[in-house]
This record gives sequence, C-alpha cells and structure tokens, in this order.
Amino acid sequence: MKANHPSCCQRIGNLSRIFLISVSVVFFGSLEANDLEKVLVTKNPTGFALSPSGKRFVPWGNNYASVDIMKRLAEEPERVTREFAEMKSAGTTVARIHPEMPSFFSATNQIDPQSLEQFRKLLKIAEESGIRLQITGLACYKIATRMTWYDALDEAERWKTQALFWEAIAQICAESPAVFAYDLLNEPGAVGDSKNGWYIGRMGDVDFCQYLTLDAKGRSGGDIFRDWTKLMISAIRKHDSARLVTMGMLPFPGAYKTLTPQLDFVSPHLYPKAGKVKEELDLLRQFDWGRPIVIGETFPLECSRDEERDFLLQSRPLAQGWIGHWPDESPTKLEEMRKAGTGTVTSEIWRVWVELFREIGPQMIESPTP
Repeated sequence: MKANHPSCCQRIGNLSRIFLISVSVVFFGSLEANDLEKVLVTKNPTGFALSPSGKRFVPWGNNYASVDIMKRLAEEPERVTREFAEMKSAGTTVARIHPEMPSFFSATNQIDPQSLEQFRKLLKIAEESGIRLQITGLACYKIATRMTWYDALDEAERWKTQALFWEAIAQICAESPAVFAYDLLNEPGAVGDSKNGWYIGRMGDVDFCQYLTLDAKGRSGGDIFRDWTKLMISAIRKHDSARLVTMGMLPFPGAYKTLTPQLDFVSPHLYPKAGKVKEELDLLRQFDWGRPIVIGETFPLECSRDEERDFLLQSRPLAQGWIGHWPDESPTKLEEMRKAGTGTVTSEIWRVWVELFREIGPQMIESPTP
C-alpha cells in the first residue's frame, strides 16, 4: 500500500475537521444496563444474534470522538454522557471508539492504572446508555503525543507492546456487557520502510493508519498480517474468550482476505463517490468471504445524501452492519444555525448525515433485505 493513496483514513482526516450535528429523535427502544446481552455471530454465519435470547442484532451506529475520546472523557465526562444519550436517541446500537494508545502508558511498557479507571468510566456510560462499543486499538493518531520509545522499538518489541495494550484492555472489558467487538487496528498496511516510518494517512496533525513492520524479511504481506493478528487475538483471549474480533480495512480486499479465518467479521471502510454507487457495491461484494460484514466507516463525504442513502439501502443483502460518523457539535446549535441561515457547507453535510441516519435507521435495523 502506498502512503500517498487516497485512503479512507485520509478521508476521516477531513471528517475530524468538520463540525457535526446530533439531533434529538424518537428512541428505537432503550435498554437498561443489565439488559445488555452478549453479541454472537449466527451459525450460518450471516449476521449477529444476542445471547442468550437469540434475538437478531444489527450494528447500526457511528464512529465517536475519533481522535480525542480519552481527553474528552477526562475533561468533559458529562459531555460524553450527553452525547451517548443523543446517539442512542437517534437509533445507535454500536459506537466505534478510538482510545489513543499513548493515554494508556506511563512509561516504557508500563500501563497507567489511572487510564484504565478512566476507560472503565466509558464502559459504564456505554452500559447505561444501552450502546455497545466497537473498540479500535493501538491508535496513535495525534502526532504531538506519540511515544518516542514506542516508535523506536523493532518489530518484535513493538508487537509485544501492542499485545500488552490489548491484554490490558481486554482484562477490564471482559465483564462489561457494553463491549460488542475488539477492532484490532484502523486500516493497517503490512510493510512500510524505515525511511518513511510507521505511520501513513496524514491529515494535518494526525495520521490515521500505520504499518505492522518496516522490514518484510522475505515474508509476504499475508504472512505478516496473519502472524500479527494471531498475536493480538491471543493477548485478548487471555482475558476475554467471548467478544468478537475484527479489523478496520482499507478498500483493498486482496490485502486482507488472508485474515478471514482469524476474524469473527470483516469491517471494510467504504465511502461512495458521486455517480459511482454501483461501483462501491461491487467493491463491497469483494469482501464477501463467508463472514458477516460490518461497514466500519461510511459517510456522504464524496457523494450526495441520496447516493449515500442508496448505497446503504442497497447494501443490505451484502452487509449486516453499518457505522458512520457522529457529530461533535450540539444538535440544537446546528439546527438553529440551519434555521437562521448561518450554517456552513460542512456543518450542513453533518446535519444531513444525522438526518439520514435517523430517517433510514428503522429500515436498516428491522429489514435485512430490500
């Protein structure tokens, strides 16, 4: 994978710069924390079901606070609680979160206990809201806060540190009913080079992707992906044997197909382009590897509202879950901006997304096929 490829991770960089809107809408059916059941892959496997009830479960939600969830949680916990309630009221069943890896380390390979306590608070907020979490790991998006010691490690030591992160996360998540899945890494590449370093997908002061190694040593990309994934899952399974595991994937199915046997479901990131909904659906079909598909990122960033709507509705025979992007701005404020005519082009994009999310949510959740 080339660092200058216009990937989904670069698109989400654009998203991080846009003000978002959330709206208060009718509940899809609230859940008390004690009512949250574990989510399993159905035996077919063509989707998800709750255990022990056996009821069908549809991941329908948004990426939340993609760059600063731990900072937001520490500084504005009431805001996080409010926004989870807003997401729930809009019909969200799953929130994909990206806790920054440096927040969890106090020194070289030393997990900070306070960070884990902070994360427990997030789990509690999710439990009380009735929203399940898809936890994306190993995020080092913010360039300014990266761990110098971590980036100086060789491949073997870096992988050990990554496994340590996942072991710590799984240990505190194992008993929480709010955990839907562990998302091993956002849009990884297999092999980079020492000249350009570990990170790719730069937008401003963040990088949204990283490589697994800087030296292939004669191995194929598939071998690297398989070995790394095996190690990460092993770390998780030391403490949590039940929760699902996936990986956020760039729109390059050939690069990730080899991982299918190790994952519970696949999670491609797909953004339809204007006039090319059919092409995006054709790309989605290439991820049909006998596992459920949850589209881990999608948004009308490069297409119209109606084209995004068509893509989502027409994808129902192929995918079993969909995750967009949730706003950072208050719902009331941006709605008032719209009414007052003071909104911007970007704020209107976000308002339209949440409106669409609300509008078609019942169809996406209740009807598996058109």
